[in-house]
Amino acid sequence: MRVALAEPVTTLPRGAGLAYEPKFDGHRLVVVRTATEVVLQARSGRIVTAAFPDLAAAARQLPAETTLDGEVVVWHGGRTQFALVQRRAAAATAARAAVLARTLPASYAAFDVLTLAGLDLRSRPYERRRGLLLDLLLPLGPPIQPVPMTTDPELAATWYETLPASGIEGLVIKRLDQPYPAGRRGWTKLRHTDTREAAAIGWTGPARRPASLVLVLPGDDTPVVSSPLSAALRAEAAAAVAADARGATGAGPRAGAGAGVGREAGADRGGTVTAIGLGEVPFRLLDPPLTVEVRHTTARHPPPEVLRFRPEE
Repeated sequence: MRVALAEPVTTLPRGAGLAYEPKFDGHRLVVVRTATEVVLQARSGRIVTAAFPDLAAAARQLPAETTLDGEVVVWHGGRTQFALVQRRAAAATAARAAVLARTLPASYAAFDVLTLAGLDLRSRPYERRRGLLLDLLLPLGPPIQPVPMTTDPELAATWYETLPASGIEGLVIKRLDQPYPAGRRGWTKLRHTDTREAAAIGWTGPARRPASLVLVLPGDDTPVVSSPLSAALRAEAAAAVAADARGATGAGPRAGAGAGVGREAGADRGGTVTAIGLGEVPFRLLDPPLTVEVRHTTARHPPPEVLRFRPEE
């Protein structure tokens, strides 16, 4: 299923026939309820059903042959936390996924219905799809629920200014008469800032002086390599890697670390990732991922710049 994409803008679009939705800070997720099962698909096309058993169970309430588009989020401390979504998505086993479903329950913020009971709705105008989405989901309730929407630009501007405290990263703007733009940048998005949180899932270079971090950015589950770290950030990254090593060997795991796996941090836990200008480079994993603040203009060009590590809340 090819999902619709959004083109960044720097000012709030205004005019007749526009709809405004909050942009949640999570993982893009397509929910497919077939006649016999539920399939959860990431934006990349990867099937992640096993990582979100709570959402898969809730989606069984949907009519057969129904498809939703939206974001999976995890709420913690009154706001959405992208790093916690990444932790959910990275669950390696069914047992681990079940534990995380209890401790970090996921919510699904649905913003479109693409098929309903076997009927393909993608050619219908957004306004009609929105009405069907509300009719479908409001009787069901959480954890699958529709995102808020308004056609009032003044209310949208208020959302834009006030909702970032809840983890909302901006607005998505759509035309009421618009079919679903599958695989195209047919929507627009206004981010509150170019500084955002991301999940650091690994590092490149030596453990004692990591060169860059491997990041998963909000809304895009494909790992990317950051620009080279500053000297201060390299020292912080090295400390995080050392703490990961202690947790892996059972010698005093850091707060928030999962069960020790009995080996050096990153050993046999990594792979390769594409770095701009360098091609495929090896990296090692951090478990669990860390939250960092990054600055970037687009998802990949230039590479994200890591500004600081965010402490665990």
